Amino acid sequence: MLCSCSFGFNRFSKMLLGDNSMQLADTRLQQIIDTISSNDQDALKAMFSEQALSEADDFDKELADLFSYIQGSIQSWKSTGAYTFPEKWNDGNHKKEAKSTYIITTNEQDYKIAVSEYTIDTANPDNVGLYSLCIVSEKDDPNPGITFWGSGKVGITIGK
Repeated sequence: MLCSCSFGFNRFSKMLLGDNSMQLADTRLQQIIDTISSNDQDALKAMFSEQALSEADDFDKELADLFSYIQGSIQSWKSTGAYTFPEKWNDGNHKKEAKSTYIITTNEQDYKIAVSEYTIDTANPDNVGLYSLCIVSEKDDPNPGITFWGSGKVGITIGK
């Protein structure tokens, strides 16, 4: 257990505690994959929070670039890590953030993808939804062999 992160300790502990965060993260990734597979940019954009869309620089360009970045058809995916930040309570409001990372395999190559979203934010409901989606192809990954958590930059980040 000394290297619990590499064994998915957080995923395991959440399952023991009955938290469905991992199931929700996996469901969200499948939704993202479905929109990419069907080339539905509008559906993917709708998954992002209003807050993220207002803060992101040139979101529509990033979105179009994402759809052209992924080569081939998606064959499978697997989780490589996840973390759900505890709910933060403040003045009667609470917020919950989830981060997850995956490897997506197409018939041409593999990609690492990191997803960050707010699942609850009672103080700012416009913040609920995807906040950050980062993707890099395995061949462009500057840190191969290390779990890819992305930049965390708001919007869509490609190749970093």
